[in-house]
Amino acid sequence: MLLSTPSRYRRRLFTVSLRFSAKSNISSSSSQAKLLNPPDEDCRGFLPWLEEKAGAEISTKLYIGKSSYGRSLFASQHIQRGDCILKVPFKAQIAPDNLPRDVKVILVDEVDHVSMVAVAILAETKHGKDSRWAPYISCFPRLEEMNSTVFWSEDELNMIYGSTVYEETIKQKFIIRDAFSKIRPVLETFPEVFGSILYEDFMHAYALVKSRAWECPKGVSLIPFADFLNHDGFSEAIVVNDEEKQESEVTADCNYAPEGEVEIQMSVPDGDILHQMKMEIFQRHELPTICDANDVKSSSWNCFTIREVKSAKGKGKGIPQSIRAFARVLSCTRPEDLSDLAVEAAQNDGRLARRPFKDNSREIRAHTILLSHINRLIDQCHASIKSLLPRSFVVSASGRHSFRRQMAMDLHTGELRVLKSASAWLENYCEKLSKGVAKMVDRPTYNT
Repeated sequence: MLLSTPSRYRRRLFTVSLRFSAKSNISSSSSQAKLLNPPDEDCRGFLPWLEEKAGAEISTKLYIGKSSYGRSLFASQHIQRGDCILKVPFKAQIAPDNLPRDVKVILVDEVDHVSMVAVAILAETKHGKDSRWAPYISCFPRLEEMNSTVFWSEDELNMIYGSTVYEETIKQKFIIRDAFSKIRPVLETFPEVFGSILYEDFMHAYALVKSRAWECPKGVSLIPFADFLNHDGFSEAIVVNDEEKQESEVTADCNYAPEGEVEIQMSVPDGDILHQMKMEIFQRHELPTICDANDVKSSSWNCFTIREVKSAKGKGKGIPQSIRAFARVLSCTRPEDLSDLAVEAAQNDGRLARRPFKDNSREIRAHTILLSHINRLIDQCHASIKSLLPRSFVVSASGRHSFRRQMAMDLHTGELRVLKSASAWLENYCEKLSKGVAKMVDRPTYNT
């Protein structure tokens, strides 16, 4: 008998929600860990349901507790890489297949899987205690407890203006609004299934799925208990979906180390005398956009994701090759320099300015442009942090606003750390190249 190969998925890390969560209290003493973060009594009915009715297997090393950021998973004992955290059958998960057939047929070609699972949650919420997932749904944070930035007011969003999260939030708000416009006629067609659903209800369900869902063979699904892992930004897990056994196994990956990252955008200045030529060359040739030697991938032709550089004297792991290539193109001051880059790209793999300039002075100029850009972003981060200091607010903020202000502060502080690490590496790189140029200048010459 031919067995299906289990599919393997790493937890999908969705953006928009700021992941500031309590670190798991991994301790050799179970009582000590539970004293620091006691189990959540509100979820008392959830675990028996999951273990008995759903037939799930859960590690005794984990329990659900409350942190300052909501419900999270806590470890009462050490968890090793490869340890099975839990096994949950497909039938206990909430996926697009859980939608009523008539609803699914209409939605399948209209919206994405996240929206479909959100609609499934709305349908089960309408059933109340009669829903087979009632003990699970009761553990979801309420709308007023949600701190995803899609729920922030305009004033609150201004606290993170200029950050990647701000841009992503605006994009996600549009996506949610667009999805609801497509789903609303379906909801109104089946009032006996959904009741009266407002935009805020859908937005709540969508945000729950977006921040908690796992990739699966059929799109995305909510895996009871496993979704609490999304509150722990300091660990990662892997899901193995076994079609033969019809279950998902969540395995710990304790070697995962969180790294801050920042997305930055660069452009060709309008006043650049070679502006048109540079834009044309960018269109004709690719920058190095695949995962490069520095394990970083750029998201578009002029947007780049940089990660924290661990050592200023290292290889610059964390700064993508693509942004350095972009800076090399920006630094060109003569048409023939751009033509040389185009020829070099055509003779190799088609990617532009992938190799360092042979002339150290030109390589320094390129990286100085990048360094100046990053230093300007550092100044902006400092200004944003200063504006969030308590003395900047005349009116005392509410508890929720203070919490979100702290989230914004944490975001800018994290970005500042990443940017400073990149700046330090670039300064060191340029300094090393400058010493090479100095040696060339000081080298004695001999007449023949």
